[in-house]
Amino acid sequence: MVVKNQTHKIVILGGGTGGTLTANRLRRHYRNHDVHITVVDQDDHHVYQPALLFVPFGLAHEQEIVRPRHRQLHKDVEFVQQAIDRVDLDRDTVVLEGGRELPYDVLVVATGATLALDETEGLTGPGWNERVFTFYDLAGATALEAALADFDGGKLLVNVVDLPIKCPVAPLEFCFLADWYFNERGIRDKVQITYATPLDGAFTKPVASERLSTLLAEKGVELVTEFNTGEVMGESEDGTGGKLVGYDGRELDFDLAVVVPLHSGAAYVGRSEGLGDDLNFVPTDQHTLQSKARPNVFAIGDATNVPASKAGSVTHFEGEVLVDNIIRFLAGEPLAEGYDGHANCFIETGFGKALLIDFNYDTEPLPGHFPAAVGMPLLKESRLNHLGKLMFQWVYWHALLQGRDIPGIGTTMPENGKDHPTDRTHEEITV
Repeated sequence: MVVKNQTHKIVILGGGTGGTLTANRLRRHYRNHDVHITVVDQDDHHVYQPALLFVPFGLAHEQEIVRPRHRQLHKDVEFVQQAIDRVDLDRDTVVLEGGRELPYDVLVVATGATLALDETEGLTGPGWNERVFTFYDLAGATALEAALADFDGGKLLVNVVDLPIKCPVAPLEFCFLADWYFNERGIRDKVQITYATPLDGAFTKPVASERLSTLLAEKGVELVTEFNTGEVMGESEDGTGGKLVGYDGRELDFDLAVVVPLHSGAAYVGRSEGLGDDLNFVPTDQHTLQSKARPNVFAIGDATNVPASKAGSVTHFEGEVLVDNIIRFLAGEPLAEGYDGHANCFIETGFGKALLIDFNYDTEPLPGHFPAAVGMPLLKESRLNHLGKLMFQWVYWHALLQGRDIPGIGTTMPENGKDHPTDRTHEEITV
């Protein structure tokens, strides 16, 4: 379908990372054209989500990581603060709660992923935000900060209920930072830290999984694999602790539990016939980012079902491809299959160090350097990686959200600098 309207209407659902950078990139391209861009979100609070990991340890605070959404958008982008009722694909219209309708020529779904707390039995029952927490939203991370400060010893259990989740490495980072935190407090020998995951290892990719499993062991964190949480019991009968019960009957006791719940797409996606899948994620071409629902609907970031990590870096790398393809679509040109699944993540390991991983659909995280043969070390703890993670917050607010390119960091995964298995033996790579 080629859009022939004199004024193109582009509606972007979601004012987070993906929606904001998409709107700003489009506005920059169409600055001298008759295009109207609207961003819709239910609130005006843009949270820098990577920093939620640091809040429980007192390393970040709300006033540092939350800014108004509308302030991050170009002045010519319209911001509508309203909840979304549904998308009517047949009428090319977004219906907001209250009845207002927004017609579109192109729709971008960028509403991310939400925490499906009610999908896990007992998660928000007795003990919720008292003995059972999540740091995946601001309220939970803040409550957990107080709980950790009062925790003087016992069993700390970190659990991923199911995948996919936002930032898949964050639960591991929490374990590493907890090890550092309790060492700093002088009570590490009084705290038993356990990491329970539904995976068969610490991570989804073999080389990285082996390295991260080794790090867990070095830091005295017990790894429990293939644990599928069926129920959370926040209070024992005698009130002394709680337990997680797996579907296979295994039980894990805890005094304090940090749970990463099941994720789903936004609820309105489920109310929009033909738009989403069973988990309310939008089926999306993994290379063009065009939805499979309609040619004039695109999706970005955590809202999609593409087989890439639900991480901020993915959204950044997708953004350039997405905007280019929207421009192509409106011009009646073929779309470019430009996104290769590129993702990279800094993994905070405590004591002022971090790992960096870089990968895509076809290449797993490997040792070496990023973005070239001389650069930040991959799959290796370093102070440089830690500083890179801290510096990224400035880059996020001042470059990434504004839709600017980051010098030296392209959309596709760089091959130069990586130690591929064909270059070295498996034993050498995993050292």
